[in-house]
Amino acid sequence: MSRSPSQSSPPESSSAAPPEPPVVPPGEGKRGVVGAAWRMWLAAYRVEVVLFLVSFAVLASFSSQRFLRQSAAPHFVYQAKAWLEGRLDVDPEVLPNLEDWACVREVAGTKTRCEGRPRPGDRWYVSFPSFPAVVMLPFVALHGYQFNDTSFGVIVGALAVALFYALLRFLSKEGELARERPENVTLALVLAFGTLFFYAAIRGEVWFSAEVMGVAFTCLYARNAVRAHRPVLAGVFFSMATLTRTPLLFAGLFFVLEAVCPGPDRLSQLKALGAHWKPVARKLGLFALGAAPLALLAAAYNVYRFGHPGEFGHAFLYNNRVNADIDRLGLFNLAYLSRNLDAAFLKLPGVSLHPPRLTYDPHGLSLLLTLPLLVFLLVPKTRPRLHWPVWLTVAVTALPGLFYQNTGYMQFGFRFSLDYTPYLLLLFALGGWSLRHRAVVAALVLGVLVNFWGAVAFRGYTELVRNW
Repeated sequence: MSRSPSQSSPPESSSAAPPEPPVVPPGEGKRGVVGAAWRMWLAAYRVEVVLFLVSFAVLASFSSQRFLRQSAAPHFVYQAKAWLEGRLDVDPEVLPNLEDWACVREVAGTKTRCEGRPRPGDRWYVSFPSFPAVVMLPFVALHGYQFNDTSFGVIVGALAVALFYALLRFLSKEGELARERPENVTLALVLAFGTLFFYAAIRGEVWFSAEVMGVAFTCLYARNAVRAHRPVLAGVFFSMATLTRTPLLFAGLFFVLEAVCPGPDRLSQLKALGAHWKPVARKLGLFALGAAPLALLAAAYNVYRFGHPGEFGHAFLYNNRVNADIDRLGLFNLAYLSRNLDAAFLKLPGVSLHPPRLTYDPHGLSLLLTLPLLVFLLVPKTRPRLHWPVWLTVAVTALPGLFYQNTGYMQFGFRFSLDYTPYLLLLFALGGWSLRHRAVVAALVLGVLVNFWGAVAFRGYTELVRNW
């Protein structure tokens, strides 16, 4: 039966109160904002995240059983633990080995290198720039001397690959680099698996940990140094890189060139510098301001340890095979150039047929095999604005390793080249060669195969000490 008009429900009044808003539990709104921000970040950096995850999975797999154990040369772990215990030197009672430690002995008020048997008053330090120990501090605080430097190195390595892609993406966005996303991804993967970075990132050990971390800081520094657009941040990351690998001090030239004469008409900019010096001085001053805090702390630490602000410990290496050369010729000398050039460019694999066997020289292996893309840098198709600044940065950053008292032994390839490998790959990216060119594809494949061999075959300090 139909209802009468008087029985029907009255129409909703326009003055009726609005519905009650839903009750949001305390904290739910904040979680929603955080979740939205997290999703936005993932959307913006999804390629970097995927590169990190892929690189981590592959590097961890090749690290194999090393990934689950601390390396045999965890120097930075021990230095970080010493700081947490309130001491600047390392407790000699807990040293895991005596390989590449600096030992200081006071003789008539003078700091000298320890000779003969260790004595109770000797002070022991990491003989390398110590910033990697700073990075490890929070993790060592949780895990102590047992902190796994090998798996940590794999994580830093995967992060460096993502950071290199971020650098390429930034340069492409700014019009400095004529590469699309797939090409930038490919070049980031070349860094990961087609250079010496591959075997260095899976090992842990003090020597390789510093190299890999230096690559990560180089990417951050270069991104902020382009056109000197973020001088303070560039200075901060520059100091972190230098206090990880001292040859990266020379890469500071890149920022100077970008601040003083970014181009394209560099000669005119240099001529006009006298009249327009204030903006340049401001950028250089801000760069120095960013670099100064860590630089001053490191200098003071070096004075306390070794009596000189620029000494990081190699003059005090304990019972080391290189001490005779250091005492006779110093850390850097023209006399070392020939053997370093040999290690960097001339050493080739050894081949035997009975039985079939391929061997490498632990003093080095030609960069033409470990980084075949080098040949294309000599004949670039294009020379954009950044071509010469990056070339000059490579040249000055390579010099310390070529005049150094040690070739990098034991190693696969010439590991000191990792200090400037990101710049070499950037030069290739700037050079305009297509990644589909047959010769380029052949070089890429060769580089991956050679470095795959290095990742599998190299036996370093960890294997020799622990027989893994």
